[in-house]
Amino acid sequence: MAEVGQWHLEKRPYAKNASLPKDNDTPVPETGCLSITVLGASGDLAKKKTFPALFNLYRQGFLPSDQVHIFGYARSKLSDDELRDRIQGYLPQGQELAQVISGFLKLIKYVSGSYDSPDGFKTLDDAIYKHEVSRNTIEGSSRRLFYLALPPSVYPQICKMIKSYCMNKSDLGGWTRIVVEKPFGRDLASAEELSSQIGKLFEEAEIYRIDHYLGKELVQNLLVLRFANRFFMPVWNRDNIDNVQIVFREDFGTEGRGGYFDQYGIIRDIIQNHLLQVFCLVAMEKPISLKPEHIRDEKVKVLQSVLPIKDEEVVLGQYQGYKDDPTVPNDSNTPTFASVILRIHNERWEGVPFILKAGKALDSRKAEIRIQFKDVPGDIFKCKKQGRNELVIRLQPSEAIYMKLTVKQPGLEISTAQSELDLSYRQRYQNVVIPEAYERLILDTIKGDQQHFVRRDELKAAWEIFTPMLHRIDGGELKTVPYKRGSRGPDEADALVEKAGYVQTRGYIWIPPTFWIPIQN
Repeated sequence: MAEVGQWHLEKRPYAKNASLPKDNDTPVPETGCLSITVLGASGDLAKKKTFPALFNLYRQGFLPSDQVHIFGYARSKLSDDELRDRIQGYLPQGQELAQVISGFLKLIKYVSGSYDSPDGFKTLDDAIYKHEVSRNTIEGSSRRLFYLALPPSVYPQICKMIKSYCMNKSDLGGWTRIVVEKPFGRDLASAEELSSQIGKLFEEAEIYRIDHYLGKELVQNLLVLRFANRFFMPVWNRDNIDNVQIVFREDFGTEGRGGYFDQYGIIRDIIQNHLLQVFCLVAMEKPISLKPEHIRDEKVKVLQSVLPIKDEEVVLGQYQGYKDDPTVPNDSNTPTFASVILRIHNERWEGVPFILKAGKALDSRKAEIRIQFKDVPGDIFKCKKQGRNELVIRLQPSEAIYMKLTVKQPGLEISTAQSELDLSYRQRYQNVVIPEAYERLILDTIKGDQQHFVRRDELKAAWEIFTPMLHRIDGGELKTVPYKRGSRGPDEADALVEKAGYVQTRGYIWIPPTFWIPIQN
């Protein structure tokens, strides 16, 4: 039986309820010539994420070679083959994949040009149009997707060039869509300015603000878990839940990216977008349907209900050695660790702390959600000291959902212990390959499904929460505290979590199952 992550020449199976079609033979419900342009094609993001995701979609049959062409655009002077050689090193390797890789690389053409000059974009438009003509594209069936794998500072000028020179030429049903990467600004004012500049050129329905966390399998499972299971719905509130932690941990530092990272810090890089998106899905009310706008409406309501962040409910850290990077200023106050408590002022969550925590150069690498329930009233088994019930959703690595609960230890005596009910994806779904986040989101863009993308008012509400604190950090009013590389982070962060009400389970460690034997039910 195939392990998760193993590559096969045939189409890969997908879990039920994934955002990809359940039947891999079901075509994407749009037809016509599809031209995908990756701007910033020679950069790291394009090579490591965008092109591999496009390859995965190609080999699964979602990008048929008789309809799709892929264009790379950047300032670098490269030939088609030179770009293909750069990309190939980031694709999965194996002799059995050689033919598939060769077919994919043949779809890629390269256009060199600047990001603010009409000449390059006119050349790009000509190349796209020739492809459309070669595919006998009928009027109205031309689809053009532009993926901006570039810094946000160049988005306005690129969008202006696309609007002026590269729009879909038909007016009977074709489309042009743009995908923009985070960070969407540095604060509320810059985000609103960026949104305004792009909004003057494109309709909101044409703009896809990508946050790859919304494409992760366990993040996409949150709505199903919450609203498709009867026993969760009545307990998902302040009467039963004591606190919620949403955690992102990396066991490495900036690793040569110190100068870039220092412009943003861990809050802008991780918390304000990735973790806040997860926060919305955990806390939102049930939408009236699964239509993208209904889901995004509920996310905005949650963000608008968040109270201002208190200074005493923030801990900022910077790992020792961060400023040894010559690209980092010696007086940098940029946090590489942050623990922030958000509080929601509504009927469901009043009084429940949501602890968003992210850090680099820590003792482990993981991302997870911990929903800790209140103590059992009338504890007749005297097991309170062992820990509380917790629902843990492990986003990465070793994707899993497990419930920590108290059980009787086997034996003649009544003795209790912490154990778990465990759904570990690697064991339960051995014959299913979990799609990469970028695969899902690019396919959603092609399908025109904006459910897992950030809407403009949602982006504004997110920045309204964090901008005051970020300005105080930038101004030196909120200081970082040092922590050792390879530690849990600042001691002050553990104290903050404990003060917020989180009870640490002593002596319990979740161990992912190493094997799984199917039993017929």
